[in-house]
Amino acid sequence: MSDSSPDRRDGSAEVVSVTRHPHAVLDLPSRRFKGLKIERLLNLAARSQPIRLLEVGTGSGGIAHYFGTHQHLKCEVDAVDVHDNRLVTEGYRYQSVRDTHLPFADATFDVVLSNHVIEHVGDEKAQRAHLAELHRVLRSDGVGYLAVPNRWMLVEPHYKLVFLSWLPQAWRTPYLRWMGKGTVYDCEPLQMRQLEHLFSAADFDCRNLCVDALRATFEIERPTSAAAAVLRRIPDGLMLPLRRIIPTLIYRFERR
Repeated sequence: MSDSSPDRRDGSAEVVSVTRHPHAVLDLPSRRFKGLKIERLLNLAARSQPIRLLEVGTGSGGIAHYFGTHQHLKCEVDAVDVHDNRLVTEGYRYQSVRDTHLPFADATFDVVLSNHVIEHVGDEKAQRAHLAELHRVLRSDGVGYLAVPNRWMLVEPHYKLVFLSWLPQAWRTPYLRWMGKGTVYDCEPLQMRQLEHLFSAADFDCRNLCVDALRATFEIERPTSAAAAVLRRIPDGLMLPLRRIIPTLIYRFERR
């Protein structure tokens, strides 16, 4: 989701002055891998079915389609976005939204997904509104998945510039323009502790899945690679200190 800056009394975010680009991933095969990874990380096979699932930030539609047409999981899938960039539309219901407000009743969903969305919704106020809406629509026994670029990643993934997100906010747009990569930096990547503070403020319990996700990525996408073999041999205790610098922060969250 994108195109949002906060300016509403109800706490949700509304378009004011910043035009944010969709940055949708349109590679459908990669979306199938991502769907499988999410399924495993959330252990969805162990949940009772049918599963009411919401994807916030539909992008290509690949993840919503993966769950909506799953051969073994029975999922009833809704998806929303502020830009319609879908390449596949089957298997799920889609609604366009204007901002962080979600057009669903309280406690509607068993599973909510926010995959590389929160960095696009706006500033911290808008990010808080995004999490508040996820909390509102998630059932008391539901589970959520959130992924966001780590501010301390070496190469910023949207504009492919080294150290872009390391810079103070006031320096990011000038650097982007100087390198000829765009006119305004429209993303807000997060640090690990910063994100965990936002989860806590939204009344969520969260668990960092960065190491689990790294292992799952290689097991799914390159199971016979040397990297996958090495990862199988490294104990979690040696991997956990790397969570702060892994390029993508990935969390499982639940209502308190």
